[in-house]
This record gives sequence, structure tokens and C-alpha cells, in this order.
Amino acid sequence: MAMADTVKQLKRSIGSSRPDSREMEFTFTAPNAKKVSIAGQFNNWDTQAMPMKKAKNGVWTIKLKLPLGKCEYKYFVDGSWVNDAACSEAVPNTYGTSNSVITVQ
Repeated sequence: MAMADTVKQLKRSIGSSRPDSREMEFTFTAPNAKKVSIAGQFNNWDTQAMPMKKAKNGVWTIKLKLPLGKCEYKYFVDGSWVNDAACSEAVPNTYGTSNSVITVQ
């Protein structure tokens, strides 16, 4: 009986704890692009790990579960790095350009 109560308490505490990540949706408009992916700190800047899907209207999308806090990222469009034009925050990188930044809360 005591073991069952302990398990119930554990389940309640896990269920009420704040998650450490959130699902975020990224969209990128590029009707003429052949291949678009997203890369950033969350995937070691791997340009092939997270391909985006293109809708008929030319908008590419992907949903990612990201850790809370700030994450730097960029789109990789047909072999070229592209910042997120819809993103209001950017930081300089070591290549003399900048990375887009999203704050996950």
C-alpha cells in the first residue's frame, strides 16, 4: 500500500513539473527553392538533420522541440545559409555574418 502511494505522488509531481522544452514551428517562404533545412545550436549546425517540408504555397515548415532559453539558428536553402527575415533578434557569428536567435519560453 505504501509503495502505491509513493508511485501516485511521483506521478503527480512529474505531471506538475514545468517542461524543459517547447514545440516551436518555423516557417520560411521560398517558392522556388528545391531544398530547405534548419540548422542551429540544437542540432550541431547539421544542415541535413532537419529538412523542412514545402507546402503548395511555397512556404517551408518544420516543428521542433527546443530547450528553454535562447537558440541560434539559420536556414540552409539550396546550399546557402540564410537568416530568418521574420526573426527580430540576431547575433554575430565567427564567420562575419549573423545567426537568427529564438527565445523559447
